[in-house]
Amino acid sequence: MNQRAVPVHKDSISIRLVEEALRAFALRGESTDELLREVGLEPAILAMPGARVEVRVYSRLWLLLARRFDDEFFGMDPRRMRAGSFAFLCRVCRTQATLEEALRIALDFFGLTFESFRGSLSRSQSLAEVVLHERSAEPARSFAYFTFWLLLHGLACWLVGRRFPLLAVESRCAVPDYIDDYRVMFSNNLRFDRPRSRIIFAADVLALPVRRSEAELADFLARAPSNILVKYRDTGSMAHRIKAHLRTLPAERWPTGEELAQALCVSPSTLRRRLAEVGQSYQAIKDAVRQEMATAWLADPEVTFGEIAARLGFAEVSAFYRAFRKWTGSNPGHYRALILQSPIGQNGHAD
Repeated sequence: MNQRAVPVHKDSISIRLVEEALRAFALRGESTDELLREVGLEPAILAMPGARVEVRVYSRLWLLLARRFDDEFFGMDPRRMRAGSFAFLCRVCRTQATLEEALRIALDFFGLTFESFRGSLSRSQSLAEVVLHERSAEPARSFAYFTFWLLLHGLACWLVGRRFPLLAVESRCAVPDYIDDYRVMFSNNLRFDRPRSRIIFAADVLALPVRRSEAELADFLARAPSNILVKYRDTGSMAHRIKAHLRTLPAERWPTGEELAQALCVSPSTLRRRLAEVGQSYQAIKDAVRQEMATAWLADPEVTFGEIAARLGFAEVSAFYRAFRKWTGSNPGHYRALILQSPIGQNGHAD
């Protein structure tokens, strides 16, 4: 029996996202068992909630569904996203001068493709956001939102040749049963039951030039969608263990590198080497946890900037401001203003 279920430390996708990809077709009465077997999975794996499948297998399923049903959006919109749509969009966006121009073209294209929603790009001081304006007062499935963000963000990162972070991902829907892979793919700062669905990122990336050749485009499309599915984070890794440990302590009690190495029963040099092997450093891990905490507290208007600075171990608010700018490319005041901003002229759905 060829299950292709793999341990968490491999490049893998939760079986729950496989279920999500199949749901619309299952509701139509399609034989999902046949579809799973065609990509090398036994249907029994769906009854194993902790199972994971290789990214390449999930990618094969994605491509199979797109070809079989002529829909690259898993049947989640009344209009199909016809097979070849994403490739066409990549070709058009590749010819734009900057990421901002490319994103506006992409959002226009998706607006023509989908019936349920359309996206708009706007700036607010040092931040940018893409907001989805939806026709229905009822929110969409979480899988629909995250699939859209995966296509848009994956394309944008390829166009500029670097993966830029999302500072927040907000969804109108309730928190789904499973979000672990979404945190890895997008951001630790996922927020649900929000007035509107949107992503927030530093505005300076909008000015980045688009420089992709025809050969690079062909290579990108040949490897899609595997190349826009982020590797699953190893929840047993040393970096993950360190982050989990730091979250349990006030910042002023975070251990030094030497103290941390002693607690992990390794030498300081071994700790540095093992982190370097996965492109990490202890300082980078501390900064990542501080940023995670800061974005959560900035979304709470009752917590002052001084309190946030103190909680993060900064002696002065100005030091926190400089650090947040370094981490995100944005001013914390700008971030708070945008994240707490009330929707203008709508309540999360299009008029």
